[in-house]
Amino acid sequence: MNAKDAIRSSANLSTTVLKAYLSDLDDADLMCRPGKECNHLAWQLGHLISSEVHLLNCVAPGQGTELPPGFADAHSKASASSDDPAGFHVKQTYVGLFDEVRAASLAALEAFAQSDLDKPAPEDFRGFCPTMGDMFVLLATHPMMHAGQFVVVRRQLGKPILI
Repeated sequence: MNAKDAIRSSANLSTTVLKAYLSDLDDADLMCRPGKECNHLAWQLGHLISSEVHLLNCVAPGQGTELPPGFADAHSKASASSDDPAGFHVKQTYVGLFDEVRAASLAALEAFAQSDLDKPAPEDFRGFCPTMGDMFVLLATHPMMHAGQFVVVRRQLGKPILI
């Protein structure tokens, strides 16, 4: 297994976990917050999608998926406190966009030269992702950074343990 294989495997695992945690949630469940002052799941999904597009465009300019107008703004820090479901999307929309964005990230990884993974990351990210390979690892694993919050909401809703 080479670095690209390991990154791809991590991305696929992250996708599997996220989709398992979403599998039996409905649109109303996505508006639940795991705790006081935590972001609800709809916001988190939009954040994951918007962030992945942004990060992908940093490592592979122009390869990020175009999101619907206003999508990134609806999932920015400024909108995180909103509990109005009208400002967010239904689960099907989030899942579809996530799949589209993740496919673009995997395609960019596939096209990226293995030797370029050791090149320096964009300057704004070097403090925590020194190389382009680290950037792709971040893209692959970002959903796992939020997985625990999805678990808390699932427990609050009485959903079964899936993983």
